[in-house]
Amino acid sequence: QVQLVESGGGLVQAGGSLRLSCAASGLTFSSYTMGWFRQAPGKEREFVALITWSGGRTDYTDSGKGRFTISRDNAKNTVYLQMNSLKSEDTAVYYCNANSGHTYWGQGTQVTVSS
Repeated sequence: QVQLVESGGGLVQAGGSLRLSCAASGLTFSSYTMGWFRQAPGKEREFVALITWSGGRTDYTDSGKGRFTISRDNAKNTVYLQMNSLKSEDTAVYYCNANSGHTYWGQGTQVTVSS
């Protein structure tokens, strides 16, 4: 059974930082492109960042470029999202995603940025 468990969310002031983690189990982690998505209240889920299986390629939403960094540790089956210079518009539930033909989602972690 595949499980993606996010952690690291919370309440932070604007300009602050958070590091999200997503621990994966039940899949060959190193074979999966891993991503982060987010969903704000009343809005559709949107792409935030992704990292390929080897970490050789990353991609970010325009609003995250220069502020967010995605990384992975294949030995720990974990993907991270370092978020700096947080803004109120970053407030959302953040979801971990694993994709390699099959797609899996975590349960989400809440990030709230107070202005």
